[in-house]
This record gives sequence, C-alpha cells and structure tokens, in this order.
Amino acid sequence: MKPISKNWKEDIAANEEERYAGYVKKFQAIQKVNSAKFGKGRTLHRKQLLGIKAQLEVLSDLPEHAKQGLFSKPGRYETWIRLSSGSMKLQSDRIGDIRGFALKVSGVSGPSALRNGNTSFQDFLLINLEAFSSPKSDEFVGIVVAAANGGGALLKYLFKTYGFFGALAKIKKAGASFNKPFSGFATEKFFSAAPISFGAYAGRLRLLPPKEEKIEKNASKDWGEDMKSRLQKGSLTYELQAQFFADEKTTPIEDASVNWPESEAPYLTIAKLILPKQDLNSADGESFQKKVEETIFDPWEALLEHKPLGDVMRARKHVYFASQKGRGAV
Repeated sequence: MKPISKNWKEDIAANEEERYAGYVKKFQAIQKVNSAKFGKGRTLHRKQLLGIKAQLEVLSDLPEHAKQGLFSKPGRYETWIRLSSGSMKLQSDRIGDIRGFALKVSGVSGPSALRNGNTSFQDFLLINLEAFSSPKSDEFVGIVVAAANGGGALLKYLFKTYGFFGALAKIKKAGASFNKPFSGFATEKFFSAAPISFGAYAGRLRLLPPKEEKIEKNASKDWGEDMKSRLQKGSLTYELQAQFFADEKTTPIEDASVNWPESEAPYLTIAKLILPKQDLNSADGESFQKKVEETIFDPWEALLEHKPLGDVMRARKHVYFASQKGRGAV
C-alpha cells in the first residue's frame, strides 16, 4: 500500500476548449437524430430504468483525507437515484450495455465546481466498470460518433484509425465492456471510473451492493422491475467507498483507462446509501419517475471540493451541458 498524496495535478492542453467544442457539435448531431426517433432524451444513458428515493448517510470519525466537502461531517442527505442503460438508443434490457447508477445528493451548500456561485447539490455518476474503455476523451468520442452510424461505420473507423491489430484490440476491449456479465443493480458494484477531488486530495468512488441480496436469474428481463420488486419487500443499504491518489504512475489523473489497484490504493467506506422500502408502482412512485427523468444528473453538479478531474471529466462538462440543452433541461 502506498501513502496517500496531495501531489496530484491535471495536465490541461492549450487547445482543449476548441477540441471540446468540436465534441459538442458531434454529440448534438447524435442527440438530434435519436430524439427524432425516440423522443427527447439524453445523448448517452438515454434509457431510464428506474428512479429511486434514497438517503446518503455520511459516516463519523473519517480520516482527514476523506473528511472533505460533503464528507466533512456526519449527516443524512436526501438523495435521488437514476438507474440507466448507457446506450444512445432505447433497446431491450437483455442487450449488453454499460449500466449507470447516478446519485443526486441535495441539502449541501458551498461553492460550485463550475465556479459560478454556490450549489445545493452534489452528483455522483457511477457505472458498472472500474475504468473507462478509453484513456482520453478524443478516443472515446471518435468511437461513439462512429458507432452512431452503425456497426459497419464503426469497424471502418477502427481499422482506419488504429490499423488491423489495433482495431482488433479495441473491438475486444469494447466487447468486454458492453458484454460484461451483469446481475442487477442490487448485486453489482458501481464505480466513478474517473477521479474527483477531495479538497486537497484526489480519489475515485465505488458503491458496494447490499451483502444479503441474491441474484435473480430473470432480472435481465427488466432491470427496473427487479429493483421495484426488491424495494417493495424492504430497504437496501449500499456502502459508498473512496480510494485516494498515491502517485501518477499508480493512480493517474489524466488516463481514465487505468484501474487504480486496490492493493496500492485501498478503498475506505465513507458513507451508506440507504434505499428505503417504497412502492414505485404507486401513483406517487410513477410521478417520481418523471421528475427523475427530467432532472439533471451531471458530475459537474458538484461542490468545488469534489471537482471532477482529468481530460475525460473536463470533456464531460461540455457534452453533458449540451445534452441538457438538447432535451430542454436547462
């Protein structure tokens, strides 16, 4: 295990703003096409599987490096959860996909990560992958844009960009991500995959599922219904954990494809996420689904102490805002 360090830094290129503006135009075009097919919606993670009411309970007696921002003192915060599938389209739950577990924590107060005043919310966007498939945003955007034009266009792009063997490696890696076995939102781990700041420190997040929950073999028919069924029976309690930056080689800030090794940067439980028993098939539950779908979930909806870090996160600031405008959320 390596000692926790404050000596992290971001490497911000001179042309980033111009490059990110180019990403925005490409993602806006994708969103426009798919919104014409499926109705207004997000560019990615278009399919909402379920909205859930929850509470985030920050633990007491945390060490100094964890006692930052939202986690500076113990307390309970009302939290909304949006479960989603990562695709830019609406498709069957049985199709392999990246799954999202997004948290919007309310009741906070402090300077915003966007430096545009104060914020009352802290969002954490988690996926069922420990790291991103691409080290930088340019590679990720290139693949998404090509995929939006179909499988043939994607293959052509990969072979042209990375050569024969490089393309095969990319295809293998992408396949492993999208076809990774998934058992459900009550039995899988979720990760921030990219880092955020913890005051003067930096770290990544992980959400551990309730230990007592069992895998339901038919859950893949409808991931949302699986969670509804569990919450009608009782509450679910998850553990929110953080691991912290040690050094640039082991725990890089700018390369989002590197999974920080737990042996060198162990996780620490910093909060509990409690999903109380609730009937999401009720009139109130159905009304809540609409509220969640219309709500913004954005890693940059954050306290300054939890500013998103690295190229992938900086790119997300631009494309998420564009996606919000594209669906009329801002």
